[in-house]
Amino acid sequence: MALGFFTALTGETAVGWSGGSIPSSAISPAAVAAMAEVGIDISGEFPKPWTDEVVQAADAVITMGCGDACPVFPGKRYLDWDLTDPAGRPADEVRAVRDDIDARVRTLLADLTSTESTSR
Repeated sequence: MALGFFTALTGETAVGWSGGSIPSSAISPAAVAAMAEVGIDISGEFPKPWTDEVVQAADAVITMGCGDACPVFPGKRYLDWDLTDPAGRPADEVRAVRDDIDARVRTLLADLTSTESTSR
């Protein structure tokens, strides 16, 4: 869901990756449905493992509770988002997670944009 919001909000001005330390075998159908409700299609996405190359290329790495399983490189900006896993949750709970992720992505983008403009 985070990558869906990130892509919808940035278009082709930024590149995002979504992955995990131990990705599941499929995206939650409830997450796909919740995102479709806000006009974002994530049905073509699939869980991917993190690679060292992806993490090293990132300006910010957002984790969701992976702890020591996530690759850590000095000098990278890491944020850990404590989110409820939407898998198996009722639709109203999935929507709440979706809305939380939307707000977090918007805050992150605003912060990255302000950080970028002050570093020029």
